[in-house]
Amino acid sequence: MKKHSSYLLVALLLSQLTINAQKNWQMVPGRIATPWAEKVNPAAPLPEYPRPQMVRSNWTNLNGLWQYAMLPKDQESIPAADQGNILVPFAVESSLSGVGKTVGKDSVLWYKRTISVPTAKGKTVLLHFGAVDWLCTVYVNGKEVGSHQGGYDPFSMDITGALKKGATQDIAIKVWDPSDEGPQPRGKQVKKTHAIWYTPVTGIWQTVWLETVPQTYIAATRQTPDLDQNVLKAEASLEKSQTGDQVIVSAWDKGTKVAEQTVAPNTEASLTIPNPKLWSPQSPFLYDLKYTVVRKGKVVDEVKSYFAMRKVSMAPDQNGIQRMLLNNQFVFQYGPLDQGWWPDGLYTAPTDEALKFDIEKTKEMGFNMIRKHVKVEPARWYTYCDQMGILVWQDMPSGDLGNRWENRPGIFGRATDKQRTSESETAFRTEWKEIMQDLHNFPSIVVWVPFNEAWGQFKTKEIVEWTMQKDPSRLTNTASGGNFEDVGHIIDLHNYPEPLMPDPALFGQKRILVLGEFGGLGLPVENHTWQDKNNWGYQSFKNQEELLTRYSEFIDRIPFLISKGLSAAVYTQTTDVEIETNGLMTYDRKVIKIPVNKLNEIHSKLYNPTLVAANLKK
Repeated sequence: MKKHSSYLLVALLLSQLTINAQKNWQMVPGRIATPWAEKVNPAAPLPEYPRPQMVRSNWTNLNGLWQYAMLPKDQESIPAADQGNILVPFAVESSLSGVGKTVGKDSVLWYKRTISVPTAKGKTVLLHFGAVDWLCTVYVNGKEVGSHQGGYDPFSMDITGALKKGATQDIAIKVWDPSDEGPQPRGKQVKKTHAIWYTPVTGIWQTVWLETVPQTYIAATRQTPDLDQNVLKAEASLEKSQTGDQVIVSAWDKGTKVAEQTVAPNTEASLTIPNPKLWSPQSPFLYDLKYTVVRKGKVVDEVKSYFAMRKVSMAPDQNGIQRMLLNNQFVFQYGPLDQGWWPDGLYTAPTDEALKFDIEKTKEMGFNMIRKHVKVEPARWYTYCDQMGILVWQDMPSGDLGNRWENRPGIFGRATDKQRTSESETAFRTEWKEIMQDLHNFPSIVVWVPFNEAWGQFKTKEIVEWTMQKDPSRLTNTASGGNFEDVGHIIDLHNYPEPLMPDPALFGQKRILVLGEFGGLGLPVENHTWQDKNNWGYQSFKNQEELLTRYSEFIDRIPFLISKGLSAAVYTQTTDVEIETNGLMTYDRKVIKIPVNKLNEIHSKLYNPTLVAANLKK
């Protein structure tokens, strides 16, 4: 009876917290919203564990209502007064933040909250941020504990030394984001929205959380499969390790240990995986992985992870045309351009169910790939792709635009690389390095895309060669639809609306041939658009039947292109975004414009092994 009474008490407390939070927050009205907006709990938004590739049980989610203030940029001190509540982790411009205001380059956004941190003698307390756009400075109990530049990579701060005696601690965060008026990576954010350019995203837009760890703890892991050798290379990076510490790395198949090795801290282990089960879109098998730090026979720290045995490579076919291979076999890769925007949360999905929904529908539609376009997603998004068997092309978010297709003759040409300032270069290099490091362990990612359509493209040869050296386990797409340079694994054409391909005679002997964007077939659906009129598409249609007919015509052309050497294609796009109505789904995800089963049927011809084999012999 006491046990049931305790559960009832907890339920009542949670219910009261939710009621109180609802009184202090409401979604900004006036825009369309997804079905998940009404499921957002302001007392505990996005409560799921945010780092599935490195899991510990001892953590505290800090999402929820914080106080905010928007002040002039020269405001240096923590503001005494606030201007209201903001729902973290939704950007201040979004409806779900409860604020819906633009900050701009001349102002800063302040967050404040008092939290409880249980006393943990001899422990380290880490404050984690999934992503904050763009320049973030963190204060604990009035003391600055660190700062971070970059809107797309997770970061952590050791706040142990700033904690005061007692359970409550005051956190303040200052954020400055110039959007398109600065040189930093910012994707498609602009001050004045139009066409393919969208609302700015300022401040915290991924989960904020606390973690209590030992003084010696695992700060990062890195695992890379070598399928040809049946080996997984794995390494744990430790903070404050001591002489004699050891790291046990073990691989598991559904509870059965299949490999184990003990190494020194910050040393790479090589685990031989017997008869490996391969990861692919048809069979996305994932092994469990465990890193255990041991000192004098006792466990000091431990994290759980996972990995897949898969290989990404290129090789010529019977006609000498380079093909994109998965596990040493040609697999045609076809997927949508996925921008990851939401009408209610902007960069942030309203719920974890919503985050998963787009991937589920993409898979059900018969796509086997997603191009994540000039944006980076929360870690859970990539884990869902790992679990469902979706191949991912990961773009670097664009920034410091300009120099777009200058002096570009014919389909392919070469313009002079943009001359960026040292500040701009540093911002790009730093964030691209962090993104590649942070996403390295997700097996679904098969292609890195450092540049898109020459948007700020600079020092192409140097950046691409560095990308290839940084991660030789994946392919590098030099510049998707951008200025052609004789470097990288892939030559990538953008063409709207019809599907075309790079010339095999010119490029096929050296590089994989892909169609990085095509389609853009638009259909505005009444009551499901960002604005009532003046919506935009590359080619617009009046009804679903016209859209289906045209789309089917395009897909019917692709097998012929595959036979000539095409390895992959990307259709624009997964959903409508703001005034763009090119999506297979509306922006609010309430209408799928072409039936899912029909899309699956249409796409099946692209993966027909008999067709592929016959075409490769031609």
